[in-house]
Amino acid sequence: MLFCTRSAAVYGIDADLVEVEVDLVPSRGESDATASVTIVGLPDLAVRESRERIRAAINNSGFFFPFSRTTVNLAPADVRKEGASFDLPIALGILGANGDLGALTGLEKVLAVGELALDGRVRPVRGVLPIAMRARQARIEHLLVPEENAAEAAVVTGVNVYPVADLRRAVETALALESGEASQRPAPLRLDPHALMAHRDEYAVDFREVRGQHAAKRALEVASAGAHNILLIGPPGSGKTMLAKRIPTILPPLEFEAALELTKIYSVAGLTGRVGLVTQRPFRSPHHTISDAGLIGGGAVPRPGEVSLAHHGVLFLDELPEFDRSVLEVLRQPLEDQKVTISRAAMSLTFPSSFMLVAAMNPCPCGFWNDPTRECHCTPLQIRRYVGRISGPLLDRIDIHIDVPAVKFRELTGEGPTAESSADIRARVMQARERQRARFQGEGIFANAQMQPRHIRRFCRIDAECERMLENAVARLGLSARAIDRILKVSRTIADLEGTTEIRPAHIAEAVGYRSLDRVYWT
Repeated sequence: MLFCTRSAAVYGIDADLVEVEVDLVPSRGESDATASVTIVGLPDLAVRESRERIRAAINNSGFFFPFSRTTVNLAPADVRKEGASFDLPIALGILGANGDLGALTGLEKVLAVGELALDGRVRPVRGVLPIAMRARQARIEHLLVPEENAAEAAVVTGVNVYPVADLRRAVETALALESGEASQRPAPLRLDPHALMAHRDEYAVDFREVRGQHAAKRALEVASAGAHNILLIGPPGSGKTMLAKRIPTILPPLEFEAALELTKIYSVAGLTGRVGLVTQRPFRSPHHTISDAGLIGGGAVPRPGEVSLAHHGVLFLDELPEFDRSVLEVLRQPLEDQKVTISRAAMSLTFPSSFMLVAAMNPCPCGFWNDPTRECHCTPLQIRRYVGRISGPLLDRIDIHIDVPAVKFRELTGEGPTAESSADIRARVMQARERQRARFQGEGIFANAQMQPRHIRRFCRIDAECERMLENAVARLGLSARAIDRILKVSRTIADLEGTTEIRPAHIAEAVGYRSLDRVYWT
């Protein structure tokens, strides 16, 4: 007997439908030795191994595994299938072909995914959110998923999500959905997206906890308002990491569509858990021993790396010169294009990577060069080699460079004005972002840092006085053409924070000040 079920395979952050066709040919013998299961359709090792998992799961769930020559075809046959998510649909297909699902010849309205344990339990799998979105697109009514993945899939409206704990429950649910009356069908899982988004502004840290560092806070406010990349340079213990960890608290809250896109990435990476929807902007801080594949993404079937996991959020690289130079150089393309394309012999996949790069470093190997209170023991050659690990092209792609000096004792003990809270800073950042949203309506960008040359010529016009100031800065600092564009972008952001439509000399002066440190350390 031939029985058909439906499943899906994840490629990149999208999913494609897979037809699971099961054909049983009764064998003449009555022993397990005469029964065989053959899986075709370009399965990988995990899919081929599913034969033994499915056999044990069916027997331990109270069903009878058929003594037949069983052929399972995963169509389309020319696309590689990987992972254990096909266990559940293959098991349902075998039971259907064996007659355990009554007179049904297939599950037309149901799409199933899940890994089977030997005792019949259904374990979670990756990529359930893009699978649910693909099921909705294909007008498939019902989706059977593991209980741990149910909240993630239920975020998608237009498809009924049924969590299943084990194979027997999956069989009962599939029978009720395909052959039962509408009134007898189990209730699908429903989630309120607004309730999920209600916790997006809850953070355990706040800028009020950071003493001093007013110049660095101002630079971070400007960077957050325009989504600019920023480099923090200062001695150990000056608060660089502390400042960086609080950047998500002043970024605008995630909108639902952005949260959905981010959750797709985390779903493919298997990092959603039972949350259902990622509602807070990510803060990713990989160790400096990370490989280029870990940072950008990779693998035989490419998976997202740290630059994609930081999508719509912050990628923080602490101790920047300690990263391998080849790893840092692969950041150039995602910084410019806000996406990463990974090509392999079998396929080429693109992951989104629109993130804000925040980097921190010491000025020298010991960390105390130019520090007025501590003596530096590094030679000029050691300092040049240390900062020289960061290439000029990468440095040019970082809009703001800010010095973070050691905090004075009086500021640490609480004397002086009270620091601003993250809520106060975020209010100004959100006002600046609203101005940018209105300005770039229909342009396909949402922040000043994403402006292309045509946008700069249109939205960053300056008067004669600003031109003279910028010309003097170029002559004095030896700035590149890319650095000039980034100064204009930062100037536009500073003007947005002040609520002015034109760029003024004070804005140019502040933006140039954010580009002067690289001439101190890299000359």
